[in-house]
Amino acid sequence: MEHLKKQFQDTVAVADVTYTLHSGVYGLLGANGAGKTTLMRMICTLLQPTQGRITFGGKDIFEMGGTYRRILGYLPQNFGYYPDFTVQDYLMYIASIKGIRPAVAKKRVKELLAQVGMEEMKGRKMKRCSGGMRRRVGIAQAMLNDPAILVLDEPTAGLDPNERIRFRNLIAELAADRLVLLSTHIVSDVEYIANEILLMQDGKIAHSGTVSELADAVTERAWSCLVPQSMVASMERQYQISNMKTVQGGVELRILSGEQPCSSAVLEPLTLEDIFLCYTQTRPEDKEAAEGGRRHGKV
Repeated sequence: MEHLKKQFQDTVAVADVTYTLHSGVYGLLGANGAGKTTLMRMICTLLQPTQGRITFGGKDIFEMGGTYRRILGYLPQNFGYYPDFTVQDYLMYIASIKGIRPAVAKKRVKELLAQVGMEEMKGRKMKRCSGGMRRRVGIAQAMLNDPAILVLDEPTAGLDPNERIRFRNLIAELAADRLVLLSTHIVSDVEYIANEILLMQDGKIAHSGTVSELADAVTERAWSCLVPQSMVASMERQYQISNMKTVQGGVELRILSGEQPCSSAVLEPLTLEDIFLCYTQTRPEDKEAAEGGRRHGKV
């Protein structure tokens, strides 16, 4: 991706992204509106960039046309399907659209249904499938052509914990010889399988690296402490609170801070969710400054 930009009228959704992706798993994280889906849709040739270009093997993907799409697998947030098709018929139909020969498609569909845990549901109509089941079918259709590039937008939405674990294991198996780019709001889904994390903010890839590299770059650390209920509001004003739980004797807080927030606070390992909050959440001092500005008519 070279100086990639996408603008919709007055809104810049993706702003000057330059990045090279290789084989492996990339986790794309960012708040709503950060530009993740727009970036993915350009990579899948569904949106034409306003500026810049995307190349694969040195060739512009929009000029490659069908040659590029034959090596691409894509699962959008919401994918269309014919409700009266059975799961197997739907996958065979998508295989025909992708130009896969019937004999090859039949074998591939059988393998993928087993991989995503839908083998016993192959005769069920799509409209009778739960949201999680349809998501698994969506993952299978993205893999039909054994793509070199697999783009997954919110692939684990609607999956239960067991299904998410199965999905993560599947992605880990697939990632050896292909590029996998997945976007999700469930941070733990990429924490364990992504080789590299891309953090998007305001249409740009603001930070990137392994989980340990991103952790080393932040000044905050994670602390846990038990405080009385009466202290919670004060702690929220002073620190970033990533989690709180009411327990016997008070409230258990997980605090992100560069210094020990109180004498009883115990240092905890940083998780990817903590790191994400460190990079994206408004800091308490910034909130104070903004509130102060509004009170004095400066904002």
